[in-house]
Amino acid sequence: MKVEKRIFKTELRKTEAEKDCRNIAGYGSVFGTESEDLGGFREIIAEGAFNDVLKDDVRALFNHDSNLILGRTTASTLKLMIDENGLGYEVDMPNTSYANDLLISIERGDVTQSSFAFTVEDDEWLERDGKIIRVVNKVARLYDVSPVTYPAYPDATVAARSLETYLHKVQCRSAREKVLSRIKTPSWSSI
Repeated sequence: MKVEKRIFKTELRKTEAEKDCRNIAGYGSVFGTESEDLGGFREIIAEGAFNDVLKDDVRALFNHDSNLILGRTTASTLKLMIDENGLGYEVDMPNTSYANDLLISIERGDVTQSSFAFTVEDDEWLERDGKIIRVVNKVARLYDVSPVTYPAYPDATVAARSLETYLHKVQCRSAREKVLSRIKTPSWSSI
């Protein structure tokens, strides 16, 4: 399985009273919200998709960079939670140069997005209003949640392969339906 990454617009902010606090919080994923175009399809994360992965050994990274670790669930420096909005997280930031720089960027509003890296256990493909939609029903493994500067969409080959499989199924279904239609109404029946 290929690890996929998704970006969601979310606010990572602190109140005035929290300016000296070294914690950040955000949403790695939002339920029921249609993504931007991910290379021929859009995606929706279903409520309940993360229910079985909250105990995974998950990291908080900056820009999905494993060299810039901010927290980890097994160290209790990263907390994950699920609410009606989605997958939330809170990180107790380390006193490192990159974390300090990130805190300043968040406070200034330069970094306002979050992302998550994952593999999928269960998904489904459908068409709605002329758009191909992938619904992620269940995440197999959650690797990280990350504050990010730029949306980094999944590797095109992963998306293309998954989309290719779906399109092939649609094409086969259409061909089957045409054959069944001819069988039900053979051309000789009108003689």
